[in-house]
Amino acid sequence: MTLGKRAFFLIFPVVLAGYLLAALSVYFIESRAVLALERTRLSQQLDHMAALFRNEVSQSRSFLYSMLEGNAVRLFVSESDEAYRNNALGLRLQQSVRSLSDDPKKFISFAILNPDLTPGYYFENSDDPFAEIGPAQFALASRLAGGSQLRDWSFLHDTETRQLIVYSEFIDPVTFSRPLPSAKADALLVQVAIEPTQFLSMQRALQHEYEADITFETAPQPSSSTNLSAAVRMAPSLFATMTVPPSHGSGNMGQLKLLLVSGALVMSFLSVGLMIALIRRFITNPISALDRQVTAVMSGENADIRETGAEGEIGRLTGNIKQLHDQSQRALNLVQQASWTDTLTGISNRAHFNMLAADIINSVTTKGGHCSLLFIDIDHFKFVNDKYGHEVGDDLLQTLAMRIEAVISGIVARRQMLPAVFARLSGDEFAVLVQSTPRDGTIREMCAAILGLFSNGFEVRGKYYPVTASIGVAICPTDANNLAELISNADAAMYQAKTDGKNRSSRFSRALQDKRDRIRQIQEELRLVDPDEQFHLVYMPMVDTGGKVIGCEALLRWHSPVLGNITPDEFVPIAESTGLFTKIDWWVINRAMSEYHRLKQLFGPETVLAINISSAELHSKSISDYFSDCAARHRLDPRVIEIELTETYAVKLGDQLHRNIETLRERGFRISIDDFGAGYTSVQQIIEYTANTIKLDRALVQNLANEESLPALKAMIALCHAQEMIVVGEGVDTPEKLAMLTAAGCDHFQGYLISKPLMLPELTIWALKQTAKIAGPADDYSCFTDRDRQSGISNLS
Repeated sequence: MTLGKRAFFLIFPVVLAGYLLAALSVYFIESRAVLALERTRLSQQLDHMAALFRNEVSQSRSFLYSMLEGNAVRLFVSESDEAYRNNALGLRLQQSVRSLSDDPKKFISFAILNPDLTPGYYFENSDDPFAEIGPAQFALASRLAGGSQLRDWSFLHDTETRQLIVYSEFIDPVTFSRPLPSAKADALLVQVAIEPTQFLSMQRALQHEYEADITFETAPQPSSSTNLSAAVRMAPSLFATMTVPPSHGSGNMGQLKLLLVSGALVMSFLSVGLMIALIRRFITNPISALDRQVTAVMSGENADIRETGAEGEIGRLTGNIKQLHDQSQRALNLVQQASWTDTLTGISNRAHFNMLAADIINSVTTKGGHCSLLFIDIDHFKFVNDKYGHEVGDDLLQTLAMRIEAVISGIVARRQMLPAVFARLSGDEFAVLVQSTPRDGTIREMCAAILGLFSNGFEVRGKYYPVTASIGVAICPTDANNLAELISNADAAMYQAKTDGKNRSSRFSRALQDKRDRIRQIQEELRLVDPDEQFHLVYMPMVDTGGKVIGCEALLRWHSPVLGNITPDEFVPIAESTGLFTKIDWWVINRAMSEYHRLKQLFGPETVLAINISSAELHSKSISDYFSDCAARHRLDPRVIEIELTETYAVKLGDQLHRNIETLRERGFRISIDDFGAGYTSVQQIIEYTANTIKLDRALVQNLANEESLPALKAMIALCHAQEMIVVGEGVDTPEKLAMLTAAGCDHFQGYLISKPLMLPELTIWALKQTAKIAGPADDYSCFTDRDRQSGISNLS
């Protein structure tokens, strides 16, 4: 909001409130006078309405007397012939009624009621030839017959049909004069009813004008001094009252309000306009000029703030702001340089890279062109950092950043390209963003030059370190249209380079996108999976040197109705990385223990049940309690449960992990180190392992199960035996591996030569066959016949 608008919104309400207060005072003074005038006008109109009413009453009385003074009524009453009376004399009465009315359409009724109040004659001037006396008029006749009055007039205004003025009189049927009170019971009741059209027309007009009803009471209603109301006497015991609601803008009150409000608004705008013009001339315009200068400096259009030479506070404010800006600019340059620079290598950091790269990608996507992102990750850097220390790691990163920057700058200068953006994103990750033409060889040359820095190991201060680089390449807009997606795709390509053997570059492709989509699909299915519906367990037997089954390893299998069969090698890492494996682990533990009684029936009460759990579960304090609860619930001895952990968990065995493992061992559970030899194994780690069983990884068995490696294999197994560990050889799929492991002193064996993983029904059939073989004649390991070995080998395919 500008300063001028702010001044307007501050001043205008104050000025408007002042004028409205003045207008309100005038309104209160004038409203009393206007209210008095309106009350007088209303009283006059009600008086006029009352005069019309009284005139109608007089007409009804005159009409009745005229009918009684004529011969028509006398002849009608005196005639004894009923037919002649109803036809001829009744017609004469109708003519008399019509002759006395000035308006042929005006409603007039004439009724003669017998002493018992039965209608002797009734006629009304209306469109209904069969009309009868109305209920209200008949009720009036009944009330008069029961009273002492011989003459009366009434205003029937509460009826739902017509409002009538009824004039009634009792007459003697012989003398046609007013009867004595004692003879009233034998008198005839003659009634004339007239609809007061002029009165009713004016009543409706007043009610419409003032939007209020006129009430009729037997006594006057008290009037309010604050409301518009009036009352008029229409007859000795009939008063009409009208009270106008406050919502009705009577008379000139609405015009007065409109005039005062309009005047207040006009005067407010004029006054505020004049004040705003003066404020703008002497205050806001100089401040706006200063604001424009500051804005131009902040947007980069200008570098300095000029002093305006104005005097007073605004001049001093301009000078102070200029001085403050100069000081802030110097500090900002220092802070900006520090905030955009990686403190270790001196090149751009992630924040600076994101800002520059976003601008380049926006320009490419809007104006056309291409840019390529090289995502560089240093292979084995963690190994160097841990082995040689962080100082060596820092020197390596500094040297690497300097050499990569030199290589890139040389290629960019030689090809006369726009400068590349080079930054350290985090740890040992670097990024290079280059604006180049597709397929011109620039990216290929840069990747080759960067990889060439590691051709014979990376040299730092005269020493060579075994690090290499994996480079992922993604191109905008071919592979992505925004920075986040471009980095993600280049990162995926970098991991593909690592998977392919490291020390190489890899271009993002549709296959990588399909792989990422596959991972996302598996993640979604894992979030929605019902383990009881889609998971099942298979069991892989472990045997001793005599071929006896000493245990079974429970392996998880997943059949998704959407994705089909998914191997554990595919979904287990995804489940671990997304934190979804706890649900899977706990299902496996519970299901395997619930099915243990089948294994016990097949292989004996000492059969060991091996259960794999995720290394991430070892960080949870609840894992030991869950194992104990499941064992108790299924009535299992913890000594027959062997918990298999991957060998890499022990590379950095934290305090919590150590406590969890010791708790499991104290509660009787066995601990097995699975895939031993797949990670960074050292003699010290073998000594430190707190395990009952060591399972040699199948890759280690593949490499060592030969004549040349037999001494090394014997030494490793002997070291494990020295630590009181049982050694299991995994991946036994040939007789040669079995023979070498047996010769090296391996205790138990597991692999496709023995049996592939089987579901419980299949395992039952296998166990029966195995029992038959062991019971037969045996020589050295005779339970594994040539046919079995061939069958086991075929199961690998």
